[in-house]
Amino acid sequence: MTEAPGAAEFAEHTGDHHHADVSGGWLRAAVFGAMDGLVTNIGLVAGVGGGGADRHIIILTGMAGLVAGAFSMALGEFASVDTQNEAVEHEVAVERDEIRRHPEAEQAELARMYERMGLSPETAAAVARDVHRNPDLAVRMHITQELGVDPEDNPSPWVAAISSFLCFSVGGLIPLIPFLFGASALWTGLLVGAIGLFGLGALTSRFTQRSWLFAGTRQLLFGALAAGATYLVGLLIGVGVSG
Repeated sequence: MTEAPGAAEFAEHTGDHHHADVSGGWLRAAVFGAMDGLVTNIGLVAGVGGGGADRHIIILTGMAGLVAGAFSMALGEFASVDTQNEAVEHEVAVERDEIRRHPEAEQAELARMYERMGLSPETAAAVARDVHRNPDLAVRMHITQELGVDPEDNPSPWVAAISSFLCFSVGGLIPLIPFLFGASALWTGLLVGAIGLFGLGALTSRFTQRSWLFAGTRQLLFGALAAGATYLVGLLIGVGVSG
């Protein structure tokens, strides 16, 4: 029989036992928003700058892209997360009805799931039987095992929307900083944007097992690809219009 942990060990475990947000709440929306804001506005700055736009046009284009993109991201996040939550709620209702109409078959199904997880047939059957004594717990366990989600831990659409809006705005503002302070050379905005891309990519490594150098470099390369493509488009269209 396993001995219960001592008070000191239990306290240390409780203090250390924290997990990052991996359920699709604020973290995914924040990272996605910030990266999208950075890449979008770096691309816009590179595109209009490559087309020969002056500082004022670059600022106007960047700010318009920032505002439009932030609202678009926020509304998209709210709608997607809210729809996902409603879909989970629908599946909960379906599962609850199945358990009500076919309790023994559902209990046997749960036992088989536990067996596939590695429990012995006897233990799996005993656990499934104990779980099904509580209808609410049975529904939760079936949904968790069958869909891989916890119906009692749905992400908030408001948190996702606000995180996305704020982080997109911050990310979109970064490549505009030099122009807002009077710079007019295109390379200044691209340089600041590149630093932002690398820094934000490196920051995301805190939530993963990848190194900060890999995460930062990867995001920098993604942004450089987008900026290079839009710069060529701006260069070609700008030359065509001026000619």
